[in-house]
Amino acid sequence: MKIIVPMAGIGSRLRPHTLTVPKPLTVIAGKPIVQRLVEDIASVIDEKIDEIAFVIGTTAKGFPTDTEEKLLKIAEELGAKGSVYVQEQALGTAHAIYCAKESLSGPCVVAYADTLFKADFKLDVNADGAIWVSQVANPSAFGVVKLEDGVITDFIEKPKEFVSDLAIIGIYYFKSGEKLLEEIQYLIDNDLKENNEYQLTNVLESLKQQGAKFLPGKVTAWMDCGKKDPTVDTNTQTLGFEYEAGNNLVSDDVVLENSEIIQPCYIGKNVVLKDSKIGPYVSIGENSVVANSTITNSLIQKNVEISNANLTNAMIGNHAKYNAAYSSVSIGDYTELT
Repeated sequence: MKIIVPMAGIGSRLRPHTLTVPKPLTVIAGKPIVQRLVEDIASVIDEKIDEIAFVIGTTAKGFPTDTEEKLLKIAEELGAKGSVYVQEQALGTAHAIYCAKESLSGPCVVAYADTLFKADFKLDVNADGAIWVSQVANPSAFGVVKLEDGVITDFIEKPKEFVSDLAIIGIYYFKSGEKLLEEIQYLIDNDLKENNEYQLTNVLESLKQQGAKFLPGKVTAWMDCGKKDPTVDTNTQTLGFEYEAGNNLVSDDVVLENSEIIQPCYIGKNVVLKDSKIGPYVSIGENSVVANSTITNSLIQKNVEISNANLTNAMIGNHAKYNAAYSSVSIGDYTELT
């Protein structure tokens, strides 16, 4: 089994946090988003993952030079071969997959790296394909699927009238990577675009018309990492899931000086807390110092200095310094707000 992860977008909606760190490498509760994504996929596949292929953007688009090194390490930690490809131009969802064509063979999962999920299903690897879906309250804002006898019959993009409340979350299984590549190649060879892009939905429709049966993979939680507020909420939900699973995310070497940690929280290595109350639902990265502060429901990266703060729903980048009266803030790496 292979996992293909298109992640070449610049993450403009999550700026300033994506000015120095690609969105999929933004850390949530101690792990990069993309690492959590592939771990979640592994939990529902129940098959050995042979390779993880990442499709990234160029350094000109803001991808740091060490991005490849970090991604290869993520694959290695899952016991898989890592491959990294570059999408030079943003030509659509199908084109992003096409950039990893050398890895498109055998069964594979395609997962766009701006979402996390929790699920209690196991993937049927004998099916032609599967599409991860989540029940939503406002289906008109999403691409949705219709079902008949447990099989997907239609893909509808942002329906104006109700046809289904099962939204496509951006994760797909294909039994044959070769067949997927063949259909994408047909789009490109014939220049079949929508809105000047090669779309995966056209590939899915073509495969369905040829007789492929797609099953739904219904998830129990779908967490967005597109903007600041949803990303903080994703951190909150992830900490909750980790705590319920019995995982302790507080480093053993945290220094507590007249301070309290209210679970669930993630506290990285070499963190010092002075005269502060932290939690619930707070992540603080390694080598950070917090003094005389109260923090709840917030995502704080590493090497951060915070003092005299009363924060909630805050997102603070790496190497930032904060000493101000605002309660809900969003500041990027190397920023000082005092």
